[in-house]
Amino acid sequence: MTKMGRIALLGIFCCFIALFGCDAQKKAKKEEGFVELFNGQNLDGWVGNKQSYRVENGNIIVDPSGGGSGGNLLTEGEYGDFVFRFEFQLTPGANNGLGIHAPLEGDVAYVGKELQILDNTAEKYANLQPYQYHGSVYGIIPAKRGFLKPVGEWNAQEVTVNGSKIKIVLNGSTIVDADLQEAVKNGTLDKKDHPGLKRNVGHIGFLGHGDVVRFRNIRIKELPSKK
Repeated sequence: MTKMGRIALLGIFCCFIALFGCDAQKKAKKEEGFVELFNGQNLDGWVGNKQSYRVENGNIIVDPSGGGSGGNLLTEGEYGDFVFRFEFQLTPGANNGLGIHAPLEGDVAYVGKELQILDNTAEKYANLQPYQYHGSVYGIIPAKRGFLKPVGEWNAQEVTVNGSKIKIVLNGSTIVDADLQEAVKNGTLDKKDHPGLKRNVGHIGFLGHGDVVRFRNIRIKELPSKK
C-alpha cells in the first residue's frame, strides 16, 4: 500500500471512530438516568432459578430443557415507580411473563402483577382471553395486538409504572395505557382475587412457563414515588 493509501485509510478509520463516538454520546444522553440491571456476563444482582436461567452470548436465556416451567428470575432490588426497558426474543409458541411489584414467593400474576410475554401468533393460543395476550396485565387489562415482530426477531419494550398508572410501549407502539385502580373498579376481568394490586413496590423479573425466551439490554430508571 502506498503512503497516500495509508493516509486515506487512516482518515476513513478516524471518521468512523468519530461517528461511532457521537452515536454513543447520543445514546448515553437518551438513556440518561437509566441503570443497567444485567451486565451481559453473569446473573449477579438477580435471584431465583439460576439453573433454568443462564447467560449465553450476552443474553439471559430461560431454557427449561423440557422439564418444569423454568421458574422465576427476579431482581435482588425492589422498585416502586419506574421506567423499565428491555429486549426479548421469542421462540415459536413461547410463553413467559414480566413480573412487577413482585414478592419472592407466590404466583406473581396474583400476589404481584404479571405482564404477559407471549407468541400471540401460535395456533395453540388462538382462543385465549383478551387479557392473556402479549403485554396484557394478566387478568386485569388487555393489550392491543399486532405489534410484535416475527418470531425469532428481537422486540423492544418499555414499561412505565407511576402510581396506579401503567403504560406499555412495544416496538414504538403503545399497547397499554391505563389506570390499574380504574380497571378493577367493577372487578377483575378474570374474576379472581389479585392482592398484588395493593402492592406498590417489589421485585421485577421474568416468569417462566416452560419455553425458551431470550432477554437483553435490561435497564431501569426509578421515578419519584407518588405519596
